[in-house]
Amino acid sequence: MSKTKAANYRILVVDDEEDIADLIKVNLEGEGYRVDACHNGLEVLSKVERFQPNLIILDLMLPGIGGMDLCKKIKEAYSHIPVIMVTAKTGETDVVLGLELGADDYIKKPFSIRELTARVRTALRRANLQEELDKMISITHGKIHLNATAHKVYVNDSEIELTLIEYKILYLFMSNPGVAFSRDKLLDRIWGKDVFVTDRTVDVNIKRLRDKLLDEKEKLETIRGIGYRFREA
Repeated sequence: MSKTKAANYRILVVDDEEDIADLIKVNLEGEGYRVDACHNGLEVLSKVERFQPNLIILDLMLPGIGGMDLCKKIKEAYSHIPVIMVTAKTGETDVVLGLELGADDYIKKPFSIRELTARVRTALRRANLQEELDKMISITHGKIHLNATAHKVYVNDSEIELTLIEYKILYLFMSNPGVAFSRDKLLDRIWGKDVFVTDRTVDVNIKRLRDKLLDEKEKLETIRGIGYRFREA
């Protein structure tokens, strides 16, 4: 991404370690992005409202409000904003919980600025691609209606709130009814080949999506030994 294009994107860095936040800010600004930072969980939601970021880099260990609670609140209010979760913990539980709460990607400390910058580019590219796809088509299957222009999904005529990843998964399945997708294929199509995520990430997001589809959840079928498929009828 050129610096000219990067200047169109605003990134909010949330980390209570000011030296780390400043390091990330300086390097992302060097790539051309517009960057702001805050160091206390209590400041984040008001900062998001004022700054209107296109992406948030969110540390889990924060004073005031913890990163997990913040991630949930951000996704409830701004489901379209990608969140890259930063964790110093090595356990899988925190990563899985963060993904369940709506985080779009995660990176573990210590990390290289080069890796973080690559994750940022990928997340913004996915979000931008989704915006382009949204302009192209709306789809209805049974009681599920996906209005791509408005980036909204309805079940039984009631709108449901989806994260960007959940929306992309549903869009892919509804665009290809009856087609079985392996977990590897979903990882490539939804997250991209240059992002390292596990099969568990796919399962977490599929489960979360199913729960939101209410009585239409059975349309998202598990194909044993293969992956998942969206049932046409």
